[in-house]
Amino acid sequence: MMTVNIVLTKEEKEIAEKYAAEQNLSLEDSMKNVFFEKIEEEYDIALADAALKEYEKDPTTFSHEEVKNILTPDKASN
Repeated sequence: MMTVNIVLTKEEKEIAEKYAAEQNLSLEDSMKNVFFEKIEEEYDIALADAALKEYEKDPTTFSHEEVKNILTPDKASN
């Protein structure tokens, strides 16, 4: 287990406590949730940026039907 200390102004503390209460969470759980949601959001953005770069290299797309035909050519519809 790890303990992290943060310094908040009086106003920041009030905002954090109000948010936690609105979420029916302890201040600790509220802070952990917000922290990990931010990490996940930034990770998702990085993945999207990487996917966009790949797409820009080769913008070829396939319809659902085309993918189905590629993956199961013996069942391709005419």
